[in-house]
Amino acid sequence: MSGIEIIYDGGCTFCSRYVTMTQLRDAIGTVELIDARSDHPFVAKVRAQGYDLNEGMLARYKGREYFGADCLHLLSMLSSRSGLDNRLMSTVMAHRPLAVTLYPALRLGRNMTLRLLGRQPIS
Repeated sequence: MSGIEIIYDGGCTFCSRYVTMTQLRDAIGTVELIDARSDHPFVAKVRAQGYDLNEGMLARYKGREYFGADCLHLLSMLSSRSGLDNRLMSTVMAHRPLAVTLYPALRLGRNMTLRLLGRQPIS
């Protein structure tokens, strides 16, 4: 597949908003968004490889898999810079050290929000 495949938590408001706002199609073409809560074969494959999708998003781009902070960093590098939200996230997360530093706090915010909304972790 050319383009990019992204596994994200479709039950998380923040994750869903982020993957739709990145406007990757403008930058790289084909984008397949895959809900980590689905029975998609790629989800089963990455789980079998040991990835915990409660700990981060995963992207496959040009035959390589990027997980967690590395995924967020990749997406920020590939995203278009249109729109204030997109420009802000792209600017901050394009710096890998910042992405690695901030990612645990973002994941904590996601986990707390899911608990407050009564949503279960990805099983």
